[in-house]
Amino acid sequence: MSGTGNLLTDRPELYEERFPDPERLAARWAEATLRRYGSGRRVLDLGCGTGRDAAWLHRAGRRVTALDTSAAMLAHARRHHPGPDYRHADMRDADLGRVFDAVLCLDSALLHCHTNPELAAALAVCARHLAPGGLLVAELRNGAFLLGDGSLLDGPATATFRRGSTTYTSRTTLRVDHGAQLLRRHRAWTADDDSPPHEEHTAWRLLFPQELRYFLAVAGFEVLALHDGPGPRTEPPWREGDRPGTALRADRLHLVARLAPRPHHDGDTTP
Repeated sequence: MSGTGNLLTDRPELYEERFPDPERLAARWAEATLRRYGSGRRVLDLGCGTGRDAAWLHRAGRRVTALDTSAAMLAHARRHHPGPDYRHADMRDADLGRVFDAVLCLDSALLHCHTNPELAAALAVCARHLAPGGLLVAELRNGAFLLGDGSLLDGPATATFRRGSTTYTSRTTLRVDHGAQLLRRHRAWTADDDSPPHEEHTAWRLLFPQELRYFLAVAGFEVLALHDGPGPRTEPPWREGDRPGTALRADRLHLVARLAPRPHHDGDTTP
């Protein structure tokens, strides 16, 4: 198990074992949201991971293009979750040369943009790939949650799961890097198959609701909904027919934003 990458990213079959989603709640929540706001069929999934959600949406009748930076994840997606058009690309500079009716950023994909320029670049990519009036639908961690609840930082937290005859154990510690506004994670993996231990360091940007609204406005988006649940990773989880909430206190944020029409100047270039 030695290596310097992320174990679950490098071995997508372990990711799906560690984070099973047999009901495809994330994809079903995304589909319900797209229907609620009248989105067209063309969908771009940024940070598609193992492809489970993209493939479910494809089977539901969406025309899905799915991007990820992990070659291992994309190979797994093509093999186990066929249907979408999978592409190797980075959400911060992707340019497919065409537009979609909706862009999805699930499972905190946006929070891999750690700096303000990276976040602005990713939202510019979203805007560039949306048709006029297109939707951005995102599900991500809520930075404001940590202002009043530090339970995530009480670790280390230990978790185990089994694949085949091997039991994997992770020991995870989270800390807030206040200056960089990042939630940093140190995770140590062990397995009972005599493989060497594996350590990894990852991080997510901590975004606050008002800050997110500002970045979206600058990128040309109008926020239609921003709430903490119910969603696919909330407790209790979202169920078909649930209405969006209005609070912003819990650990997750659920965002729906529409690309605002670009103003027409009728040829007037006067500042």
